[in-house]
Amino acid sequence: MKINIVNPNTTASMTAKIGDCARQVAAPGTDIWACNPATGPASIEGHYDEAMCVPGLLAEIRRAEAAGADAHIIACFGDPGLEAAREIASGPVFGIAEAAMHAASFVGKHFSIVTTLGRTCGIAAHLAERYGMQRFCRNIRACEIAVLDLDNPASDAYAAIMQECHLALEQDDVDCIVLGCAGMADLCQAISKELGVPVIDGVAAAVTFAESLVRLGLHTSKRGEWNYPLPKQYL
Repeated sequence: MKINIVNPNTTASMTAKIGDCARQVAAPGTDIWACNPATGPASIEGHYDEAMCVPGLLAEIRRAEAAGADAHIIACFGDPGLEAAREIASGPVFGIAEAAMHAASFVGKHFSIVTTLGRTCGIAAHLAERYGMQRFCRNIRACEIAVLDLDNPASDAYAAIMQECHLALEQDDVDCIVLGCAGMADLCQAISKELGVPVIDGVAAAVTFAESLVRLGLHTSKRGEWNYPLPKQYL
């Protein structure tokens, strides 16, 4: 089984970290392809960044489709380009926010999302509504940590994330935590151990969901909205 994971930003070190975390949970025989576009934003921290990353993201989906990928994962918590990717892919396509929220709803009655910058909280709230997760999601908390600081061992990112996680348990009355950035994937186990509650990383959740759907022989339906794009000239 071949699972293509696209980090939609252009920071290769973050792509490598995401790939490593995915391989830790992948089943034997699952081949993880981790990639990022050659062009686009170095990090994704708002609507503009999301829009600018989508052409490169879709190019990576097309490239992996041609190489025989069985499923695809978009490793950004805003799930940018998700529906467009489902139009051009034959196999299942997962956004890590959608995967993480559904996984959290399986293991706890309520969750809070702990993310990076406050300016992205509205994006996460919109996704929770779109995915029917509002009744499970109690709060969306920002650490005010830039995405690239998650890749910097000298930053205080871990302490800031832990502080918001503790506040979520104390103030939001939740059963579990969803980490709201693919750059937090390597922190999941340590945070869960310290908190004593389930902590969900969307990268890991998406990998296991992708494996399950591929084993079930399920593909993206090409009836309706996710049918292949109509042929036309693009200038």
